[in-house]
Order: sequence, then structure tokens, then C-alpha cells
Amino acid sequence: MRKFFFIVSLTFVSYSVSAQKIFSVDQSYKADVKVFVVDQSYKADLLVFRVDAPYKAGKNDGKWFFTDANYTADKKIYFVDAAYKADLKIFFVDAAYKAGWEEKSKIHLLY
Repeated sequence: MRKFFFIVSLTFVSYSVSAQKIFSVDQSYKADVKVFVVDQSYKADLLVFRVDAPYKAGKNDGKWFFTDANYTADKKIYFVDAAYKADLKIFFVDAAYKAGWEEKSKIHLLY
């Protein structure tokens, strides 16, 4: 019985802690979230750092790994051409420690 609870607990933890693997789609209706890239960090809801390997991706903390296949992604995004069309405004940063949420009210978009 103890073994059963351990396996159930481990399964629950593995599903609740997901990395931010992102796939960029070519049509807005295919996306989970519509994203606009702003030109200044203070305008962003989320500061994003692009990592080079899936194991380096964060847990909804702005460290994104862009996948080559939509079935391996946690979230599918579509880049829009205007801020008013976006669900989320992001700014790409040059260091992992700078990544993170500026507007915590939108954190639910990437869960």
C-alpha cells in the first residue's frame, strides 16, 4: 500500500511540474496563447530567456525552450503583429537571471 501511494504521489508531482517547452504555430486559431514581442522590458508582462536545451527550461518562470514539434510542447504560441491582439506581451532578455513575470495576473496563461 505504501508503494502505491509513493507511485501516485510521484505521478502527481511529475504532471504538476512541467517545463516551458514552447512551439510557435503559423495560425492564431492553433495557439494556446497569442504573444506580442515588445521593444522595451518595462512594457512586458513576461521577460523571456530562450534556453538551448529542454532540461534548462523553467517551470513557468520565463525560461523557454522552443521545440520543433507541436506534440512535444507544453504550450503553443502565435506571434501577433500588434499589442492589442495579444494575450501576453513578452520581451526577450539576454540572461537567465533576468527572466520572470512582471505582470503576475497573467501567469495562468502558461499553466
